[in-house]
Amino acid sequence: MRIITTERLPIKIWAREVEEGALEQARHLANHPYARHHIALMPDVHQGYGMPIGGVLATEGVIIPNAVGVDVGCGVRVVRTNQTVEAVRPRLRDILNQIQRAIPTGFNHHKKPQSSSLFHRAPDVPVIREELENARYQLGTLGGGNHFIEIQRDDQDHVWIMLHSGSRNFGKKVADYYNRLAINLNERYGPPVPREWQLAYLPLDTHEGQNYLAAMQYCLEFARENRAHMMKVILEICHSLLPDFTWGEELDVHHNYAFLEKHFGQQVMVHRKGAVRAVGDVIVPGSMGSPSYICRGLANPESFASCSHGAGRVMGRNEARRRIPVEKVIKEMQALGVELFKAKKGDLAEECRQAYKDIDQVMEDQRDLVEIKIRLQPLGVVKG
Repeated sequence: MRIITTERLPIKIWAREVEEGALEQARHLANHPYARHHIALMPDVHQGYGMPIGGVLATEGVIIPNAVGVDVGCGVRVVRTNQTVEAVRPRLRDILNQIQRAIPTGFNHHKKPQSSSLFHRAPDVPVIREELENARYQLGTLGGGNHFIEIQRDDQDHVWIMLHSGSRNFGKKVADYYNRLAINLNERYGPPVPREWQLAYLPLDTHEGQNYLAAMQYCLEFARENRAHMMKVILEICHSLLPDFTWGEELDVHHNYAFLEKHFGQQVMVHRKGAVRAVGDVIVPGSMGSPSYICRGLANPESFASCSHGAGRVMGRNEARRRIPVEKVIKEMQALGVELFKAKKGDLAEECRQAYKDIDQVMEDQRDLVEIKIRLQPLGVVKG
């Protein structure tokens, strides 16, 4: 960890290199009037909207929609099964094929509304209420981008299932609406932050701030339910193809959210954008074709008890499409022995290993944030 001390607050960095755009965003965070103590940048940090992805920010009295992110509540769920690689591999393509058929990906939704008690507990917040009917068709859908479902193996050849997804359109609608609202309120009442920083805030003691908190919390619940819904379908598919199939306890973690926590003797709103609360067991997924890790969080106070949420991009999606041939990505996955299922193979380059940091370097850089417990290697993947 190194420290930049040229701004109002220190910036503590666990990454070996930080692109200039992300570093400029970190400087804006360090000079934000409501930021407290220091800014923490995880080893997977890269530029985002307003706040870098892989950043951790503590504020007093306000919450910043762009410091939570667009896919509110995005996260990872994982479960260990009783199967070995030897037992699963002969049915692996059948399993992945049925998963792809049963779980909508990209912009696709279910044709029938899905049931959940969650829909009866929605807060009385207009942006949530307006999306509620659509969400009944989105529950249990993977989405696109870096979202995935993987069949994995640990170093003892036990088979695991991991999936990465979020709150679907709820998160984007909430993020966009409350960021626009925050911009308008800041310019009317101040003190404003420069509009180009994209860090407009909502005071927690206002109606708008409380509504955003309620909407964000509901997005977290929906995201967790979305992952649980998909995992249930996947487990049922596996059980239908592997009659003696059973599984253990499921682990689920968020990485786009804000919580009120106590750090350095002060109650602060900790924003983790592309970062995970490193207390208890956590999941750090790799990029497509690379390992993922189950870790024990070390609750390091210098990172606000946080760690990375993955490998972190080194190329934007457009750059990756320009520079990396799809055929090369497919051949690499074949060479690794990883079965790949994706509806649109044309955008595979966006999510290949070369578009991301080396996950093992990321893990090395955060040895004081997490302790590795289990390494998981991919056997097969369904990409969003």
